Amino acid sequence: MGCIRVAVDAMGGDNAPREIVKGAVLAVSKSDKLKVILVGIEKQVNDELAGYEYDRDRISVVNATEIIGFNEPPAIAVKSKRDSSIVVAMKLVKNNEADAFVSAGSTGAILVGGLGYIGRIKGVERTPLATVIPTEKGGSLLIDCGANVDARSSHLVQFAKMGSLYMENVCKVDRPKVGIVNIGTEEEKGNALVKETYPLLNECEGINFCGSVEARDIPKGDFDVIVCEGFVGNVILKLYEGLAKTLIKKIKAGMMSTKLSTFGALLSKKALKTTLKDFDVSEYGGAPLLGLKSLAVKTHGSSEAIEICNSIIQCVTFVENNINDKIKECISKGIDK
Repeated sequence: MGCIRVAVDAMGGDNAPREIVKGAVLAVSKSDKLKVILVGIEKQVNDELAGYEYDRDRISVVNATEIIGFNEPPAIAVKSKRDSSIVVAMKLVKNNEADAFVSAGSTGAILVGGLGYIGRIKGVERTPLATVIPTEKGGSLLIDCGANVDARSSHLVQFAKMGSLYMENVCKVDRPKVGIVNIGTEEEKGNALVKETYPLLNECEGINFCGSVEARDIPKGDFDVIVCEGFVGNVILKLYEGLAKTLIKKIKAGMMSTKLSTFGALLSKKALKTTLKDFDVSEYGGAPLLGLKSLAVKTHGSSEAIEICNSIIQCVTFVENNINDKIKECISKGIDK
């Protein structure tokens, strides 16, 4: 396999194009299997690139004159701003000029553009966003974390299948344990959607379904794939992120509150930094939109270079492991039945 071409929205996110360009340069320095196409306002992107030394054969720039903002209605913006960095980058994927797409821009625009320009794999009913969240035992895949605020039981079953394939092939987890988010561990607990989905997952071939998982147990890491509709998933994700920031802030404030605690903080700084790194979401890259014909990855709007870099490299692992072919095979078995 030759170099994997990743189209990167250089204008998406709070720190664009500075951190996006920096992340792209970092990515090609870490992987010799990459070619990055930066899509955005050409002069601004080139001005940022001018500050770096990089292989010019592996980073190129494609001009896009428009930007889709976070507050714009996604469907209207994608339709009206045909020369936006998101749309132009997705067209590269659609036309087979790129193998994958990465953006820290508008989630809604990425969802709309992904369906409109890249398209769903045949048989996939809904395309979920899947993000790896840090846990005590490593990372767990939360799917769906915001693409579909409402879902049916058949959607959640497909989410479980696609999530299992992703964790097994990209994160190298053997027989990933699948759980459905619930308000209790008993099978009879839950709302109508969970009660309808539970037995379907229990009978589903090809996944290692291990029952319900309560929100308080998610950080323990006993489940590798955590299945829910996008509304619930997004609430879990935002609470996770907010609580982590609050705890870190409180820990730092407490350690600096007295001379003695400050001295102790200096002694434990290295160990604390190593521990906290395990809970840094930027280490895991972005959230893939699973079920599209080609890979699209959404990173946080506030992403800095390291998360952009990891999101781009994530695309290499995804493509090299033929995840889409495996999803197609898995979903087609369900259709044939």
